[in-house]
Amino acid sequence: GRGFGLSPAVCLAIRVNTFLSCSQYHKRYRTVKATSGRQIFQPLHTLRAAEKELLPGFHQFEWQPALKNVSPSYNVGIINGLSGWCSSVDDVPADTITRRFRYDVALVSALKDLEEDIMEGLRESGMEDSACTSGFSVMIKECCDGMGDVSEKHGGGPVVPEKAVRFSFTVMSVSVLADDEEEEVTIFTEPKPNSELSCKPLCLMFVDESDHETLTAVLGPIVAERNAMKESRLILSMGGLPRSFRFHFRGTGYDEKMVREMEGLEASGSTYVCTLCDSSRAEASQNMVLHSITRSHEENLERYEIWRTNPFSESVDELRDRVKGVSAKPFMETQPTLDALHCDIGNATEFYKIFQDEIGEVYKKANPSR
Repeated sequence: GRGFGLSPAVCLAIRVNTFLSCSQYHKRYRTVKATSGRQIFQPLHTLRAAEKELLPGFHQFEWQPALKNVSPSYNVGIINGLSGWCSSVDDVPADTITRRFRYDVALVSALKDLEEDIMEGLRESGMEDSACTSGFSVMIKECCDGMGDVSEKHGGGPVVPEKAVRFSFTVMSVSVLADDEEEEVTIFTEPKPNSELSCKPLCLMFVDESDHETLTAVLGPIVAERNAMKESRLILSMGGLPRSFRFHFRGTGYDEKMVREMEGLEASGSTYVCTLCDSSRAEASQNMVLHSITRSHEENLERYEIWRTNPFSESVDELRDRVKGVSAKPFMETQPTLDALHCDIGNATEFYKIFQDEIGEVYKKANPSR
């Protein structure tokens, strides 16, 4: 009965979390205002203003040293994902293919979203605010996946591929190394790292994820920005003081298909079944136990060079056997994490041992193993 008006930011949160479209929200807003005679919810235009602070391009920041090949202005909103690459591909109007945020601007926005959590973490770990202005490091998990059929069902828009790909990132943790300390202290860890709420979109493109060339062209500028950011540190105001952040990127959010794409491996029908080792189908079926991670990004790069130059003038089959199914240029280093195949092989081995021990009634022995 005595409800006070809610702030626009709260109304925006309510609108987003209850999945209301703008027009649905506006309808509710009018109904509530008419029936209660009070303006408890805020009108739509104030929500739009609140939303601007949450989108990349609102907060000031700087890089030291300045990023190579990236403009120094920070108030950059949504940009054309082709980043100046504008010739048409396959009769698709190039300017409709992709939209994205600039990577550094998006990271700043994500960090400012976490400002309260970061300051809280600093207080809890007993680091006085003023003492910690440098030495922050931020772990970013990158994800990229295809989005299936997004075709326009009955519209007369431009002709675009009906598949889309989304590249996004999640701030996994923020840690800080104080000036006089040995150990890094983690002051923020994302509690729900696999939730769609912690996953920030960076780039949306109308591309089929199997179309290696277009995907490479669109992700190229992102990779360039990402490489530039690794060499530099971000100066950003947090809790009223300028603080410096370094970023570490881990491409662990790709599925098997996308890892093959990123690492320049042959597609999943290849004789070389695995994204982490060189085992072929025949070997994998013979050897169910001893699999170790042998592929690395650097090695894949070297192999691609061999594939490209063919220094020993071999036939295609010999060459392919030499590079073990690397046939395109890997262009974003992915950390070798356990993929589904190794996971299955590993689990199978583990359970196999357990079953054997159970059948052999090992638990009855005088001192059974763990």
